[in-house]
Amino acid sequence: MNRFLYWLLLLPASSLWAQSSPKNPPTLTVETIMQDPKSWVGTSPTNPFWSDDSRTLYFNWNPSQAKGDSLYKVTIHRDTRKKTVTASEPIKVSPSERRALPTPPVSTYNRAYTQRLFDRQGDLFLLDVKSGSVRQLTNTVENEIDPTFSSDEQKVVFRRSGSNLFSIDLKTGELTQLTDFRTGAKKAEPKLTDEEKFLKQNQLQLSSVLKERKEKKDEADRISKADRPKRAKEIYLDDKTVVNPQLSPDGRFVTYRLTKPATGVKNTQVPNYVTESGYTEEIPARTKVGAPAASQEFFVYDLAKDTVRAVSVKDIPGIMDKPAYLQSAGKAKADTAKKMRPVVISGPVWSDDGKMCVVVVRSLDNKDRWIMRFVPETLKLSLLDRQHEDTWIGGPGIGSLNSPGNMNFLADNQTLWFQSEADGYSHIYTVNVLTGERRQLTAGKFEVQQVQLSKDKTHFFLQTNEVHPGEQHFYRMPVSGSRPERTRLTNMTGANEVVLSPDETLMAVRYSSSNQPWELYLMDVNQPTPKRAASQPAQMAGVSAPLKLTNSPTEAFNAYPWQEPALVTIPARDGQQIYARLYKAKTPTGKAVVFVHGAGYLQNAHKWWSQYSREYMFHNLLTDRGYTVLDIDYRASAGYGRDWRTGIYRHMGGKDLEDHVDAAKWLVETQGVDAKRIGIYGGSYGGFITLMAMFTTPDVFKAGAALRPVTDWAAYNHPYTANILNEPQNDSLSYRRSSPIYFAEGLKNYLLICHGMVDVNVHFQDTVRLMQRLIELKKDNWEVAAYPMEDHGFVEPTSWMDEYKRILKLFDERL
Repeated sequence: MNRFLYWLLLLPASSLWAQSSPKNPPTLTVETIMQDPKSWVGTSPTNPFWSDDSRTLYFNWNPSQAKGDSLYKVTIHRDTRKKTVTASEPIKVSPSERRALPTPPVSTYNRAYTQRLFDRQGDLFLLDVKSGSVRQLTNTVENEIDPTFSSDEQKVVFRRSGSNLFSIDLKTGELTQLTDFRTGAKKAEPKLTDEEKFLKQNQLQLSSVLKERKEKKDEADRISKADRPKRAKEIYLDDKTVVNPQLSPDGRFVTYRLTKPATGVKNTQVPNYVTESGYTEEIPARTKVGAPAASQEFFVYDLAKDTVRAVSVKDIPGIMDKPAYLQSAGKAKADTAKKMRPVVISGPVWSDDGKMCVVVVRSLDNKDRWIMRFVPETLKLSLLDRQHEDTWIGGPGIGSLNSPGNMNFLADNQTLWFQSEADGYSHIYTVNVLTGERRQLTAGKFEVQQVQLSKDKTHFFLQTNEVHPGEQHFYRMPVSGSRPERTRLTNMTGANEVVLSPDETLMAVRYSSSNQPWELYLMDVNQPTPKRAASQPAQMAGVSAPLKLTNSPTEAFNAYPWQEPALVTIPARDGQQIYARLYKAKTPTGKAVVFVHGAGYLQNAHKWWSQYSREYMFHNLLTDRGYTVLDIDYRASAGYGRDWRTGIYRHMGGKDLEDHVDAAKWLVETQGVDAKRIGIYGGSYGGFITLMAMFTTPDVFKAGAALRPVTDWAAYNHPYTANILNEPQNDSLSYRRSSPIYFAEGLKNYLLICHGMVDVNVHFQDTVRLMQRLIELKKDNWEVAAYPMEDHGFVEPTSWMDEYKRILKLFDERL
């Protein structure tokens, strides 16, 4: 039985294709495109990783449409005489082989890259790269994680049970505890009252026998204490938690952060109505924006001196600066006293020789990032680089409150490379820790999205979108020289996600185009390829062309002529250019739908397979029915630099909504769309924009479907919202003008709201509160579809089908 016939027999009758031919393509239905993707789209390969000898490539895949993905592998063959690289057919890895595999390679090699440490299921292992032999170092009930080599590579340093640091001597097997963090408070010695002190002293003066016995006991205690082996200092945490303890390369210092939860913080609860118990159960969820933050302190434990000291941040330049939005006339505080802004210290990052140390300090309001040299012995902090934004710090490689971002030392052990948006786009910079000399290595109106330093530290491997904002390519660039020339290593149009082999000679490339899902390819690093079609037969591939390793789509998926949307630019009212995907109707009817991607900071107008794959297929369905579809990368979308990313600061539903209104106008002026027949829809942030569009620009969009929408930003989480709108108690105007619930009276046209009832991200309460508002406003042109068992991202095909049938019905009836 062929695969296509087998597939047809498995499908429900409602989703069968009509008889099709090249002139009569199959008809799309909601039931078809919203079913389990693996049963008809196919499952793309994910999570590729290499064996340590660079001879085998592993990846997760599911070509057999099993319940879950399995681990597959291909074996790489090199012919040095013919200068070719070939690969075997993918085969499934047996369970026994899978369980014996080391974890994927990470940066826990020794300096010669001959040995690698890894942890697996709570135990530690040492791998010999050349022979492939594995030595198990621990076998305990407790979890051992994050192994690293000591500076002399004679010991392995690791964390046990989350907090305490230990080391194992690789020759003797001796286990040493380096820290002794203890929960709770240390029991204090009982204090004597003045009366008790007098009686004790008096007794010793009156009795020579008592005094002699005490002296003998004190001497015995002293000797016993001196004879005891040296142990790690007991460090009591009280009600705090240890974060990221690290041993310095010379083994003398342990740096760590203590975090203390704020008191009186109220967490939200999400009711779950459909449960196994038959009772309504509560799902613990997040806090809301503006809730008190945990306090953070950074400490140094000096093992040589047996001392623990806190690092002071009071002298950091600008730490007393008041954010710009609070300095405006309407926000000026009555008191002018300067207050130190709370910060988080992440790192440290050490040079290979252990002589240089750098930490990253980040303000909790996310408006400053300081890169600082740190000397543990003196606790001195010295500024190397400060990035300040009146909006908020962000962008590729910049890190977060809990991560220093992409950075490390070059081979000279005193030059630090890092990423910064200082010139408006995320680029690579260096700074000399001793001299402070700072250089910019990449520049231009594009983003460096990923960076990896070569093992010999002579080159960077990086991913950028410099060819086009909607393409991602892989490059090699020398670390020396100003504006060093980059060598482009990929050429297939779309996105190229690269995983380098450990020997840095081969690339596993996860590639997709706008109308074809992700597949896995093999390429040679040292032979940049000429541009060629991704459909070129694999047998023609060698070192000069990508070798295709997988073929994932089903015959049924390939039977439909999926549209390659046109990537267009649309002028915005402020002169900026908006990138967009345009799906043209097969037979235009004047109807149009604008799709709004979610997440805010996300890119969807690009040349690779969308993470909104169901929506992509739905847009093809709409074009079959005469709709023109537009999907724009509005203000705050990813991929376009700092100013575009922060264009919504203090006003969500401002420039981002204006971009959609300008796009609707462009549809009318250039695509023959009827201005009275435009709909809008989207989920999460896209649902929010849909509500703002329907409430504040009601004459632009005739119908809208808001999926899992934020209706009041004061009810959303802190990390995301506080960056953009600050805190509601300090910047209530930003929340007032950014929250749809305040503008509900503007609804004129037809609105559908769909929301999962166990959504722990955007809570169903958002929709319930808006429902009550619409009821009180006596609006009757709206409806809500609730999904009792769905979280923020739907899982069940029946839920997807129901939701998109309602969306299609809304547009068909109202447009």
